[in-house]
Amino acid sequence: MLWIVIFVSVLLINPSYSHYDDDELPKIFIVYVSKSVKPSIFKTHHDWYTATLQSLPPSSSSYHSHRPCREIIYTYDHAIHGFAARLTHSQVGHLRSLPGFVSIIPDSVHQLQLHTTYSPQFLGLNDGFGIWPTSNYGEDVIIGVLDSGIWPKHPSFNDSGLTPVPKRWKGICEEGTDFQETLCNRKLIGARAFYKGLEEGLGHRVDKDGTESRSPSDTNGHGTHCAGIAAGSSVQKAGSHNYAVGEAKGMATRARIASYKIHWGHVGGDLSDILAAGDQAAADGIDVLSMSVADGGFKELRDALAQLTFGLMQKGIFVSTSGGNDGPKPKTVENLAPWVLTVGASTMDRELRADVILGDGQVIPGVSPFFEDAIVTGYSEFYYGDNSNSQGCLGGSLSSTEVAGKIVVCDSTGLNSAWEQGTVVKSAGGVGMIIIGNKPAAQLLTSESRSSVPAVEVSDTYGSKILDYIRRSRSPTATIKIQGTVTGSSLFPAPKLAAFSSRGPNKITPEILKPDIIAPGVNILAAKTGFGAGTTDEFEVKSGTSMACPHMSGLAALLRSVYPEWSPAAIKSALMTTAYDVDNSGKYITDIASGKFSTPFQQGSGHVDPNKALNPGLVYDITPSDYEAFLCWMGYDATEMSVFVKDKKVDCDSIRASSSPGDLNYPSFSVVFESGKTGKVKHRRVLTNVGNSADAVYKVKIRSRTSSVKISVSPTKLVFTANKKSLPYEIMFESAPGTTETEAFGSIEWYDGEHVVRSPIAFSWGTATPATASLISSA
Repeated sequence: MLWIVIFVSVLLINPSYSHYDDDELPKIFIVYVSKSVKPSIFKTHHDWYTATLQSLPPSSSSYHSHRPCREIIYTYDHAIHGFAARLTHSQVGHLRSLPGFVSIIPDSVHQLQLHTTYSPQFLGLNDGFGIWPTSNYGEDVIIGVLDSGIWPKHPSFNDSGLTPVPKRWKGICEEGTDFQETLCNRKLIGARAFYKGLEEGLGHRVDKDGTESRSPSDTNGHGTHCAGIAAGSSVQKAGSHNYAVGEAKGMATRARIASYKIHWGHVGGDLSDILAAGDQAAADGIDVLSMSVADGGFKELRDALAQLTFGLMQKGIFVSTSGGNDGPKPKTVENLAPWVLTVGASTMDRELRADVILGDGQVIPGVSPFFEDAIVTGYSEFYYGDNSNSQGCLGGSLSSTEVAGKIVVCDSTGLNSAWEQGTVVKSAGGVGMIIIGNKPAAQLLTSESRSSVPAVEVSDTYGSKILDYIRRSRSPTATIKIQGTVTGSSLFPAPKLAAFSSRGPNKITPEILKPDIIAPGVNILAAKTGFGAGTTDEFEVKSGTSMACPHMSGLAALLRSVYPEWSPAAIKSALMTTAYDVDNSGKYITDIASGKFSTPFQQGSGHVDPNKALNPGLVYDITPSDYEAFLCWMGYDATEMSVFVKDKKVDCDSIRASSSPGDLNYPSFSVVFESGKTGKVKHRRVLTNVGNSADAVYKVKIRSRTSSVKISVSPTKLVFTANKKSLPYEIMFESAPGTTETEAFGSIEWYDGEHVVRSPIAFSWGTATPATASLISSA
């Protein structure tokens, strides 16, 4: 087994010295150690680590700290193995020379993806049929939430009607500054806070300035919101101002919540603390981990977060992560490890509807994150700039003599955000703002993009009508009328891919399609923290892949309740192969950013369909050994493999000689051809029958959206019996000569008359992972 050691910077300067060696300042590092190497003279691994650190030479620097060097901050022994301690670089060098110490990395800071009254209905969840009643709403499944903490007094975390806490739960409700053990109940069964690493780096307590609570209490609101989405209890008459009023409930209303606070105000979260929280969650007994963590998360598979989630997967824990909010640029998706579910964000058919009523009586439909008490009343004059800067409402481009008291029309240029445009408009004295989207469909302003002046966004088509009216009118005027919350409208078909949702292709392993799936993440109403709240509202609206992630965490909990024997990969497969790729108008899901159809590089397998995931028919299962082979394909050496794989040696040479990264039994396909070359790529897959009947016959259907690739499958029919529950197949992709395409798409479906097991296929022409490139022509 392997152990990990983490170390965090402490930059406290001794006033007695004006010069010192920066490399000899004590810092926190993460060290991985082979667990099996522990000498028998030590009773525990912690004893071994402590003795080893004390045997290291003292710091050679004349710098001295108020705290001793070689001090262990955390010990890890569940999902990962190791410890966190303060060391100098020279001490780390000595530690690396000792037997059994595999890898040492410096600590770092990570950020959350800050970036539900209706989402259950939009997802088709129903009390009368489907996954909710079948799973008993996820009863007794434990969801761990790694985030900014939780507000335990919120009604979303009431435990009315819940059975006693599962006996297998080993966690605690940790006392803190303003958090008592009695605040936990049968819904919120555990709460912990992790700050030791961050405080080492800061050199002071996390609550020094009074804006944080050194406890599991959520001062940010992000963790409370996400926990409510995943497993919030039912709350009647919920809403934010007058928006989205109704019954609020999470995805798995009878699941239990365990909160692990790893994010602290504006400074973020420390890697050593995040690892400690994840490791503790595994020890406590969680079933699902919801982790909306970014800022470097899984940008490399060698990252500590990828290693943490690998250990969680080995223990059978399903991990849901956010894909990031850096769209619409390509290759921005994060959390790329194939053993986690990476979630993008979509819209729902619930709109924050507002109309712009022009002076000539025309009604222009749009969307607005504002409420009635913040909207322009009466008719005001229009202003639209005479150059690209003022038309885009860029900084310093508007004159108060021209803008004061007027509604300003701003083009959506991509050079600044709605919030930034609103700041410019307000500083010039404008009373309102109309943003013209640069695509056929408006960008759908979210509540978090609320500017400092009331704003409405319209599509470019309707924007053209406004500009035409302004040009032909001597004194153009308008007013804004809020329609309130509108559901099921045909104005904006849903779902759509959110403009901010991060996109593929996968920049580490292009043969693994990421993101995996999309789920509601725009204008999601859920629980609000009561810490320092300025309003009486108990709910708030947020947008981001952070909101999409806990939707999937809760849905995974429902499946875990129905199928407790399923592996995380089987649950992931069921969610992905039953996802859909068309909106409620029957057309392919649209990407809001481009106005074009969304692709698998942007939406993965498509939009989640929970009730269909309940009965997927077939699943693509993956064992830890399969993921180990994947790491071999990635070029890991024996030392790096030992960080992931415990107590055994993996023969990577044999694995690399016979297969490629594309052979991981993944529920989707991403095929990479070398640019300008004709080539063949063969992928192998195995399907397992999980349907109600042991005897089932599935036929294949290929749906290609390109003529540049020929696709063939062998065999074309899979006959399952009681003795043949799992069957393999091969799929060959052949790139046509002379193609000039850079990417193309299709799908493969296996159907038996009842189930459709769909996998998207993404083709790209570029540079493949070396293991795949060597097999392209020899397939």
